[in-house]
Amino acid sequence: MARPYRLFFIRHLKSTSNGNGQYCGWTDCDLISNEGDPIEFPVAVPHVFCSDLKRTIQTAAIYFPQATFEADPRVRECNFGDFEGKTYAQLKNDPDYRNWLNDPWHVPPRNGESLGHVKSRVLDALVELPSDSVVVTHGGVIRVVLDTFTQDDRSFWDWDVSNGSIWQLEWASKEEFKEGKPCTSLSEVPITAKQTM
Repeated sequence: MARPYRLFFIRHLKSTSNGNGQYCGWTDCDLISNEGDPIEFPVAVPHVFCSDLKRTIQTAAIYFPQATFEADPRVRECNFGDFEGKTYAQLKNDPDYRNWLNDPWHVPPRNGESLGHVKSRVLDALVELPSDSVVVTHGGVIRVVLDTFTQDDRSFWDWDVSNGSIWQLEWASKEEFKEGKPCTSLSEVPITAKQTM
């Protein structure tokens, strides 16, 4: 009998660009604060997968200080191209920006990448992971995963993936995940600071 397959996704904590309301894809910005508490987690976490950008590695170090980390550029945020570092107010009248907002799966930001491209590279990375893997990544990546593997009617932009949030997805087997079938269970995991004795 096949064993269930489960993955955990964590969005990095608030970055300097998040604090300024800027699009931050491949820019390697820091967290606003490197301080925080380790968290309680539903499974043991000896190893964490994350993107190769500082904000995910810093978050992983705060949440799981005893774990080892493996950085993979395939789970980076979307490359926002010319929109990188800009705010909605700066872009709202740009026709290329409006086209991207209306069809991000097929239309890339100017000199950036479409969500279809993001999905392809992210799934290439995820298929290599064992069950119960923890992936510290970015809001766009988590929205791509939620849009791909849930039967929810929300659009990509409608998912509320806040900084530091944890998402658990489970399939009946790894084969079902590989086949692109919807997850059988989805939950946002409550964050609880680890109790120290």
